[in-house]
Amino acid sequence: KMTQQMRDLQLAQARKPPGPSSPNAAKRLYRNLSGKFRVNYTSFDEGSLVGRGEKEKLRKTYLFQSNAALFEAVELQDLDRVQEMLKHYSPEELDLNTPNSEGLLPLDIAIMTNNAPIAKALLQAGAKESPHFVSLESRSLHLSTLEREAEQRVNELMAQVVNEAPNADCSEKEKQLKAWEWRFRLYKRMKAGFEHARVPDAPSSVHLSVASSTSLQVTFWEPLSVNSAVVTKYKVEWSCSPTFSPLLGEAVIDKLKDLHFTIQGLVSGTVYHVRVSAYNMKGWGPPQVSTPPFAIPSNWREYDGRAPRRRGQAEALDHLLGQVKTVHQHCICHEPCKNQPQSRKHSVSKSLKHLFHPGSKFLKTLKRGLYLTAIFYRDDNILVTHEDQIPVVEIDDTYSCLLMQDFLWLTKVSCMWDEILWLRQCVTVSQSSCSCILQTRFKMLLAISQMQGLLGIQDLGQVFFEPIKDKQGNILIVTLKEVKTNQTFESVRWVPICKLQTGRKSVSSPEEPTALDTLLISLQDKLAYHQRSSHALSPGLYLGYLKLCSAVDQIRVLVPEQLPNILCHVKIRSNPNISREEWEWLQKMASVEEPVPSEPETDRSQNPLFQELQVAIKELMTLVNIPLQEAKDFRLYSQEVLDFGDQVSFLLLLPPSDDVCTAPGQNNPYTPRSGFLTLPLQIFELGEER
Repeated sequence: KMTQQMRDLQLAQARKPPGPSSPNAAKRLYRNLSGKFRVNYTSFDEGSLVGRGEKEKLRKTYLFQSNAALFEAVELQDLDRVQEMLKHYSPEELDLNTPNSEGLLPLDIAIMTNNAPIAKALLQAGAKESPHFVSLESRSLHLSTLEREAEQRVNELMAQVVNEAPNADCSEKEKQLKAWEWRFRLYKRMKAGFEHARVPDAPSSVHLSVASSTSLQVTFWEPLSVNSAVVTKYKVEWSCSPTFSPLLGEAVIDKLKDLHFTIQGLVSGTVYHVRVSAYNMKGWGPPQVSTPPFAIPSNWREYDGRAPRRRGQAEALDHLLGQVKTVHQHCICHEPCKNQPQSRKHSVSKSLKHLFHPGSKFLKTLKRGLYLTAIFYRDDNILVTHEDQIPVVEIDDTYSCLLMQDFLWLTKVSCMWDEILWLRQCVTVSQSSCSCILQTRFKMLLAISQMQGLLGIQDLGQVFFEPIKDKQGNILIVTLKEVKTNQTFESVRWVPICKLQTGRKSVSSPEEPTALDTLLISLQDKLAYHQRSSHALSPGLYLGYLKLCSAVDQIRVLVPEQLPNILCHVKIRSNPNISREEWEWLQKMASVEEPVPSEPETDRSQNPLFQELQVAIKELMTLVNIPLQEAKDFRLYSQEVLDFGDQVSFLLLLPPSDDVCTAPGQNNPYTPRSGFLTLPLQIFELGEER
């Protein structure tokens, strides 16, 4: 037990000036003081500090001020200030879980004054209760001691103020008296809060789902009544017996940002029962049994023992590519010298030879032909040549109008930018057939090599899903890549996109814009497409809608603009796993050739997946602008669940077989609303792989 003198000393150090007597005055004083706690010690000029000792002293002062400010904010119930400090400082910087001189933590003060908003904010930041309170008796005794000593100190200071003549010392003692009176009231409020609290009710709901063949996911919600004390942790228990005797395991969850827990390491095909109970400063409340009352770890693949579709595919492709390279290895020595001049030109960036050599310059204008342009962007800036032009090189000035197959081939080449030299060598050897297709593709590889050499960059990024064409007969193939580091380049430089667009408008013809003009006009849309195509879905099970349309030379797939690398979709639930029991139910639906259900039936109303699918189908039909009554003719793809890693899976909703793919000239009665586009199927497949 600390001596009274030590308490007074620590209290004076931790809280200067002493707290005033009224809450309003305390808040005013706190606002005046809080400004100094916002000072970040790292903003000082470290060159002016003398040695490490001075830096360490400054750091400790900063941490001490931050910790003291947090205690003040909690005691004064200043939620805004608490949230601000938790947002700007880490738990370590705030010393969040180190007790003060009274043996209390910020969370202790918040829960014993029953300030739920502040307590929840602290809990989400990782705050803990004081380890000194090992029992209810120890907490009660500690609060009584703090209250008694504060009352004793108030009486002592009161006597001194009354008996002494007015002077400077008396004024200081009056301030101390007001601070101790305020602290005495705080301790009384904390003690009353503790005495009136009771253990919390059971969690209001506990949901149990199958996460995999060896795990279950438990999601729970706060009790409807916490009985005047904030819940600070939960306990999840599981057993093979409905009586929970014996227990197979338990886990205490004290990180309350997300109220869910995954039970790992279970045995597939075994029945498990789960329950959850809540804890506050008065102890553990009664448990709540999960809904459903038990679950069996499983996965839909166990239904027929099917192996994952992509198992070993990456390794097999790498092996196949290695074999191809081995066969063509004798080609490697034939051409390496052809690519060297560009590298040497690039290194001598400011020489006249580099600036005026016809093979090393980017194009400024387009004549009738096929061209390649590379868009590199960072924030609102784009890479341009020293003449403020987008980097463009010529592919071919005698291209065939039937470009689509060569273009789609180029999109596949974009997956192996580092192998362009090797591909050139192989295509060169194959040109003995004089194939026009091979000649065009060889010219594409030459243009790629030229672009890489001039930029000094191997990875040109992702090919935009369609070339840009103009009335002058130009076709522009666009690659897009985001640069996330502050790189500098010799032959190009960064300029704001708006500046480039403004300069181009002054020289372009609005009546007949060139492909470059069209590119600049639509540049923001293309950059937005590129960024969105790399976004990933949050974990969960989704319902996707497969709709195709065919043309003379390609098949296109309907996708949302916001996520063009994914089919049109809605989220069914956060758990991506389909259990064996759920898959069996889906197979039964498919075997009797039932239409997609639109109204619940008595024997299905208790099936969670059925209810989730109903909601998802209605939402998806609204999204793609298809009348709900037409859903009766749609089908769920029942051959497999499409797994994209471990966290995302899809069930597919298919139109009637005659409407899955709309043929050229065929009328599509249901046109999706705005916010969708159609991608060539090969482009979509590449985007999904990325």
